[in-house]
Amino acid sequence: MVAPNVLNPHPPEFDRFLYASVGEDRNGYAVTVLSTLARLGLDPWKETAELVTLGRDAARARLGTLLARFRDVPALASDHGRIARDLSQLLPEGPTSGALQRAASTVADGRPGTSGAIWAVLAIIFLLVQMFMVGGSGSGE
Repeated sequence: MVAPNVLNPHPPEFDRFLYASVGEDRNGYAVTVLSTLARLGLDPWKETAELVTLGRDAARARLGTLLARFRDVPALASDHGRIARDLSQLLPEGPTSGALQRAASTVADGRPGTSGAIWAVLAIIFLLVQMFMVGGSGSGE
């Protein structure tokens, strides 16, 4: 049976945090934590996994530092500390559950998990199809 997270390998426990708003940009559009981290050149899921492993206080401090660097949302210039505190409350508690711990370590380590096996199987299927296609078209006596 295929694992339920094959199409979305990111931990669902991170969604509440990543999709939370950090404020509005200069054009009036809501900016999420996910887009903030991505615009800072960070992998949002990897950064979130690292924040979870830091613990609440250290995560709040790290998040405050990141938000202070982000200039697309004017309100963050003066209020990044409060916003970091509020957002840090949305992080899942430390990786206490086995599933969250595996997900956080997989994301933080950058290991592909089961998706590597899926790509290997798809590559083998592709090669077999190519072999049958080439092998079948060559016999024309």
